[in-house]
Order: sequence, then structure tokens, then C-alpha cells
Amino acid sequence: MNFMSKKYLIINPLIVNQGKIYKGDVLIENNVITKITCKPKNISAYSKEKNAVIINAQGKYLFPGIIDAHVHFREPGLTHKADIYTESKAAVAGGITSYMEMPNTVPAVLTQELLEKKYKIASEKSLANYSFFFGASNDNINEILKTNPQNVCGVKIFMGSSTGNMLVDNKKNLENIFSRSKLLIAIHCEDEKIIEKNTAHFKDIYGENLPVSCYPLIRNDKACYNSSHLAVTLAKKYNTRLHILHLTTALETTLFDNSLPLNQKKITTEVCIPHLLFNAQDYKTLGTLIKCKPAIKTSKDQKTLLDALLDDKIDIITTDHAPHTIQEKQKDFFEAASGCPSIQHSLVAMLELYHKGKISLEKIAEKMCHAPAICYKIKKRGLIKKGYWADLTIVDLNNPWQVNKSNILYKCGWSPFQGNTFISKITHTFVNGNLIYENGTFNESQKGKRILFDRYTSSG
Repeated sequence: MNFMSKKYLIINPLIVNQGKIYKGDVLIENNVITKITCKPKNISAYSKEKNAVIINAQGKYLFPGIIDAHVHFREPGLTHKADIYTESKAAVAGGITSYMEMPNTVPAVLTQELLEKKYKIASEKSLANYSFFFGASNDNINEILKTNPQNVCGVKIFMGSSTGNMLVDNKKNLENIFSRSKLLIAIHCEDEKIIEKNTAHFKDIYGENLPVSCYPLIRNDKACYNSSHLAVTLAKKYNTRLHILHLTTALETTLFDNSLPLNQKKITTEVCIPHLLFNAQDYKTLGTLIKCKPAIKTSKDQKTLLDALLDDKIDIITTDHAPHTIQEKQKDFFEAASGCPSIQHSLVAMLELYHKGKISLEKIAEKMCHAPAICYKIKKRGLIKKGYWADLTIVDLNNPWQVNKSNILYKCGWSPFQGNTFISKITHTFVNGNLIYENGTFNESQKGKRILFDRYTSSG
């Protein structure tokens, strides 16, 4: 295996791209896609491609590299849980070539200086391409306004509980950010007053030792809807570019429509892997391992989220990859950390839904590759297209494997999918034309690049 070659020829895959599946060949030179041939030849016909490493992907599927626009890699300050190196390694093993990471690290990313420190760490350690959200607080509007929309994915607002000084719960401060920021604003929406009231109610019934089944009743659909409704109302008032993070309820899907193509929408949303793959019945077996904020809710919510995704009311799929140590997850109800790791298994988990006839391969590519690039206006990524960065993922749809401790790459060492058998397997991942992952082997000499965005400061 020659990882260092700058020229690769992928022959005979079934290419999943822009709503179509077709057999073709893809040539990679100097980090970009230089040729796509829709009439593949016999392997002997490729001898003229001198110095090219030929990868025969006969019987496999070629996707654009997956873009995960919502992750928590925990660096700096929380690296006992995860770090940029370990989680980007897990990402590329799962076919993810680019990610956008959240600002609630320690310290929280509330200044431009702290933001650039994270970019420097990633430039030295990340195996995948990267961008970082800038954090909002009740008193850092001047720092927010300094953020460059051409090389930063967006501003993150927590309208629900968060780490440190990142809860923006003052409506005047929210209006200040919505009216003045030219960046995409991504929001965690939960109404803390409703959550506090529900918590008191269930404590009256159960005391401090609540069953985990109470969790989606405490962080319920009303708490999510009221907060999301407020964010949508503010965005419409100020014509703000708004993205609602991790939708979890059927009720919230009524706030969004599919009347416009994605590239014309000012208000967008996402659904995360845990909320598509699990529901409240899974608390019986997985307990606090699937405790997340917002909470995983009912099977009806789960079905409606998938329906809204297929109907384009929900625009993209992300993971909200949020690792904690197993000790932090197995504490009592109130003490157990919220969030679970999923980036290594996100694509294969979605492919399970494909095998069950619930979603097409074309739709998976749209929601995990094309749509994130459109939603965030990413430059030259998200498509298999001549001149685009060669971020590519090869998948074998019929190569069953079981998730276990020996193949989990997260630093925390566990997964809510542990013990599951996935039918599909990632065999190759290219990042910027470099073969970073091949059948369990990594090339760590090549690092990812900072993602750039095709935006204008005047319009956001």
C-alpha cells in the first residue's frame, strides 16, 4: 500500500453522487478530483495512467466524504474524554472527512485568540478537515462581530444548559446577537424554566433517585419547541441565518418547511444519529449511556424525524458526537454526563436504515455530504466533482462486522452501538486526495485542512 502517492485511480465503483448511482472511475491528482469517467474500462486499459495507484472498487460504493457539522472533540481542557487526534482518527475510520466542532471546551471559545489556538492544535493533530464554532455568551458580542465568516463555520448559542459561561438566556442579548451577527448562528434550543419545573415535579415523585425513563419527560417536547420557536421568531424578525441544532421532537418539525431549495433557506435544521437510531424504549437496556441533551424521545418522535428528513423539512444529518468516560456515564441519573460518541459509526448506522428500506443511498449522500456543504457554504467539498478536493469514502455494503472494544477508536473506549453487527463497512477514506484510511490501516503523516467557506461578509 502506497499512502504517499499523490495520484490515485479508483476504478469500477458505483458512484453515489447528486441523486444518482452510476458505475465510473475517479482520478485523483495533487489532492483534487481531476477526472470522472462514466464508462469504466477493463483494468488493463489503465496502464497509461503512469504512477497512479489503482484501487479496484468493483462491487463497492463511492460516496463523497461525509461532513459532520456537529461534534465535540473536547480539546482543550477535557482531554481525558477525547481529543482532536483520537476523535478525528475515529472519524476517518467511519468515512468522515470533515467536521465542525463546538466551543464548549475548557476554556470555552469566547475570544478570537482562543479560537485560533484550537485551529493551531487541529493543524498539527487532525486527520480530517476541520472548522470550529465560535462561542456566544451574554457579554461577548464584540468578539462575535470580529469572527470571519469565510474561515469560521458559525457562532454557537446555548439556549439551554451548558458548560461555563455559555448559557445565553437573556432575550435582550439574544436580540443583540441575532440583529448584528453576519455569521450563521447555530443554536441548542431547550427552555431551562420548563426543564427546571419538570425536574422539581419528578423529584417530588421519586426523590433524588429518578429512573432514566423520566429523562425525556423532563427535557420534553414543550421545552424544545418553545425554545426553537423563539429562535425561529427572532431569525425571521432580523433576517438572521439560523441553524437549529439536533431536532428531537415531532412538534419541532412543524417549524420548518421544504418550500425553498436548501441554498435559498435562511432557517435550517439537523437531526443527529442518536435521535434517528434510538428511542425512549432503549433506555431500558442502555440507560444513561444514551442520556443526551436534548433527550432521545419517543418512537413517534423518532419516526417523524426520519419522515421530516426524507421530506427535506430537516436538512442535514450530524452526530453531536459527545464522548465521556464510561465512569462519567454510569453515575446516578442527575450526575451522569450527557452525550455519547457516534462519529465512527454514523455512516454505517445510516446504512442500516438503507438495508431496512427506510432511506436510499442517494438520500444518505445528500444529507451527509451534499447538504452540509450547501448549508454552510463550504468551498469545493461535499460532491464528487472535477476540481473539488478529493474527499472520498469507499463502502462495502455487504461486509458484516460487530462493534466491540477492540475496534472502537474513541478515546473513551465505548459506544452505544457496542455489540451491534453492522452489515456495511468502510474500506477506504481519502482526505484531500490522501489515502488516510485503508482496511484498518492509517496514514497519520498527512493532516486535514482548515475548511473555507464561500460567503460574503456583507450578507453572512
